[in-house]
Amino acid sequence: MDFKGRTADLDLLDGQLNQVVTRTGATLGRAVIVTGRRRVGKSRLVQEFSDRSGLPYFVFQATRGRNPAGERADFLDALARSPLPGAELVAGISVADWNQALRTLAIALPDDRASIVVIDEVPWLVEQDSEFEGALQTVWDRHLSAKPVLLLLVGSDISVMEALQSHGRPFFGRATKMTVAPLNLADVQTMTELPAAAAVDALLITGGFPEIVQSWRPGMSRPEFLRDATTNPLSPLLVAGELTLLGEFPEASRSRAVLEAIGTGDRTFGTIAAAAGSSGTLPSGTLTPLLNTLQAKRIVATDLPLSTKSDSKNKRYRIADSYLRFWLAFLQRGIPLIERGRGDLALERIERSWTTWRGRAVEPVIREALLRLLPDDRWPETEAVGGWWNRQNNPELDLIGADREPVAGAVHFVGSIKWLEDRPFDRHDYDALARGVLAVPGTEFDTPLVAVSRSGVQGELPLASCWGPEDLLRAWQ
Repeated sequence: MDFKGRTADLDLLDGQLNQVVTRTGATLGRAVIVTGRRRVGKSRLVQEFSDRSGLPYFVFQATRGRNPAGERADFLDALARSPLPGAELVAGISVADWNQALRTLAIALPDDRASIVVIDEVPWLVEQDSEFEGALQTVWDRHLSAKPVLLLLVGSDISVMEALQSHGRPFFGRATKMTVAPLNLADVQTMTELPAAAAVDALLITGGFPEIVQSWRPGMSRPEFLRDATTNPLSPLLVAGELTLLGEFPEASRSRAVLEAIGTGDRTFGTIAAAAGSSGTLPSGTLTPLLNTLQAKRIVATDLPLSTKSDSKNKRYRIADSYLRFWLAFLQRGIPLIERGRGDLALERIERSWTTWRGRAVEPVIREALLRLLPDDRWPETEAVGGWWNRQNNPELDLIGADREPVAGAVHFVGSIKWLEDRPFDRHDYDALARGVLAVPGTEFDTPLVAVSRSGVQGELPLASCWGPEDLLRAWQ
């Protein structure tokens, strides 16, 4: 399958490799920690990068739960079969630990030209053998960094990968970090060949995960795509969600219950605790560490009201990527129907709630797009975009533009999102927005009002700015 998108990611890796090729870094070797959500395309990206480089490279992918001795044996076997110039020198070697295994890698690397080494699923190696990190640090300092090699350490457990370079850990200060995000709106639009508004729908459903986006045939409408997916139990749209969760949580756990509560619409600590408890409300002492872990893994995100007044306890929780949110809301319950040939019922459930679900799911995408468009000439000091709500969610305002977050020094605008196919932002929407403005700490009677609308604005409403689907797309182009 053709490799599409990821131009910026490939350019970042090319920049690191160029320092190795030109020998302009502090050491001959360069190390990069490559992380990102599971199934976001990290392995495919580094494989494509290695293939395009034209240089000798070695790729090793760890296996979860493997015996450390067996893992090292596989590492040496793959090394001996690799196209590295010194591969034949290490054939038949046996080692007792990772220190010896990584020193053997150094033997196989060339001295006179650049090469690439990829070690994939590093968290599983750390999990298997507590000595792996120390061995990596020792061999990097003494042997690998003296070779013209680009070492890519790849892993999906973001909390573990970030810990690798934290102060006090063996590999601290020896690598730069690169996060591989899902495909952005412009990439999704290019691959699906859809108009801007429809491409936003495609992004919300697929989350920008490459294998799902690639299953969306160019020009296919949202109903057509969902109809195809809900008639095929093996479609990537259905399968990827369960595989993602199994990769993060291989066994049934309370974390899964918490995720399912958030994914089906519970946003506050109290409602999540009530929904996730198997027999009564989940205690705070249990739920708090679960939420902290899910946030550390970047699976759950939190939002705080943005204004000039701190409100750090008024959090709202959401699933960080829209695909998993869509899967938890609609597809998890629909899979049994689809497997017995009643995908039509699953599709009906989606269609009944689609507009409501999309109205909430599109908000983080819009805020992120505005952050890429701002500051601009109209809003030269706006560097934070969020929302605002009180404890009762009355009012709840979709857009707050400010100079900083989490507590603003000044509120620059207040706005509303109306993402409907059959109605523009109208006088009724404007009046509701105007009534809610003064509830936001830091606003005045003349605070500018803005809107984001899928279907434009009705009449001559006194809005300071209005953005539409094409503007969101432009933010990523």
